[in-house]
Amino acid sequence: MPDLLSAQERETELRAFARTRSGREKPGRYWKIDLETLETGANGSTGAAGRVEIEGASPRVIACDLETAARDHAELLARAFRRAIEPQHKFAHLALAHAGLGAFIYVCADCALDDPIVVRYRAAAGGTIFPYTVVLAERGAQVTIVERLDLESGAFVCGVAEVVTGENAEVTYASAQFAPPDARIVFTRAARPGRDARISWASAELGAQLSVSDLTVAIEQPGVDAKIAALFFPTGSQHVDIVSSVDHRSGDATSETLIKSAAAGRGQGRYLGNIRIAPHAQHSDASLRDDALLLSQTAHIDSVPALEIAANEVKAYHGATVGALDPESIFYMTSRGIERNEAERMIALGFFEPAIDRFPTESLREELRAALQAKVTA
Repeated sequence: MPDLLSAQERETELRAFARTRSGREKPGRYWKIDLETLETGANGSTGAAGRVEIEGASPRVIACDLETAARDHAELLARAFRRAIEPQHKFAHLALAHAGLGAFIYVCADCALDDPIVVRYRAAAGGTIFPYTVVLAERGAQVTIVERLDLESGAFVCGVAEVVTGENAEVTYASAQFAPPDARIVFTRAARPGRDARISWASAELGAQLSVSDLTVAIEQPGVDAKIAALFFPTGSQHVDIVSSVDHRSGDATSETLIKSAAAGRGQGRYLGNIRIAPHAQHSDASLRDDALLLSQTAHIDSVPALEIAANEVKAYHGATVGALDPESIFYMTSRGIERNEAERMIALGFFEPAIDRFPTESLREELRAALQAKVTA
């Protein structure tokens, strides 16, 4: 296939991966995994171990694998490939160095798609894959992408999704993974929207032994409306680590981040939410809400909202809660004839609804509800 990177560029990315810190905490009382020394399997099987399938593509768009894009649409691909990820994204460097398996979605100006495009990555048992999705939406384009990971036992995934848009475009990018309990997943998703564009990330991390995710939006043009929603629910001995970042580098833009999480068994979760507003980004409007629910004595979730505000004419809000089920709500429901176990189940599932509502298509939302219910009742 045509090379996405030269041999020298690949070596540069590998060196950048080695020297870049993950930005995560070291292992401690609760968190048991050191992401700085994580075994990536980069020297293992990376070719036949995986494949990509693209479903629901319209004749009005370009939707192809990266090999085809590099060969037949090189100029378009170059406008988005490596344009959204940034140097501090440690694992993006590793995915870049091994980029090959992936998908390219191009939506021309003023083209609006009614149905989502599904990008499905498959990995064989024990395989290592580096999936790379690139989305380029021109002026006024509208598209929804749903990314799925179908993994077999023991798979390792280190992937990237990049979204670059033109003026007044609208892109919704949803990802949901229900990987086997011994899989490991590290993903970087980054967007660079154009003027007056709307970008929405929606991420569900409900499987895998280890799930590490970065969700980033760089706002460099006025009028941008950025939304990030994520939900995760570690159970058993699962570890989930999510960092979201919205960088307001231009003013007159809005962002909204919503995170819902729960943990049961010995599940461990960490969430760091960054909102940065540059000195010249006046009239920015940013909010972050993070709520976590602990359903066992041995579960643990760290929640760290972080605001860096260097402009004075802005609106910025953040709030975070970590706690158990509300006893007053349980009492209210049991006093009306609902059994306690059912009351707890209903409250826990209802807790996630605000985040579930951010995901496209009712079928995906129902799939999320079913997966969450299985975790609550396990």
